[in-house]
Amino acid sequence: MTETARQQIETFLSGKGLRRTKQRDVIVEAAFGTKEHFNAEELHEMARRIDRTISRATVYRTLALLVECGLLREVDLGRDQTYYDPNFLDKPEHNHLICLDCDRVVEFEDDHIALMEDCITRRLGFTPSSKTIRIAANCDQLARSGHCAYRDQKLAGTLPAHSHAHAHA
Repeated sequence: MTETARQQIETFLSGKGLRRTKQRDVIVEAAFGTKEHFNAEELHEMARRIDRTISRATVYRTLALLVECGLLREVDLGRDQTYYDPNFLDKPEHNHLICLDCDRVVEFEDDHIALMEDCITRRLGFTPSSKTIRIAANCDQLARSGHCAYRDQKLAGTLPAHSHAHAHA
């Protein structure tokens, strides 16, 4: 986590009359110690690896604060639960492609998409305040060969449950 982000959370907490605590610091460390998307339970597990005293309730409260201050974003990965993306600080305009076969999440940016969004919203008389693009797709490699390296590794237990990659289209 960058010093700017640390300052942002400290300023935010101070403005709400809240203080920095050891437990909040551990949760923030866990949340930004990964590039993977995570749900609240996964963050709880990551934080407890650092400090066994972290409670589930503190994780949920801290997640809400991190989202409210703009350090984390809630993302819909189509899995019937809320996931959090720690990568928007570095890449605020990225989108997500989710493989329906192996659950791999590929983050991507594309200047053409940004231009298209701008054209569409202006033409329809709107100014976007936020945007989300989520593409659900099937793996071409799996369809062609019957095997997907990511799916095979996931089934073998050698990949995180929600592995992702980055691409710039």
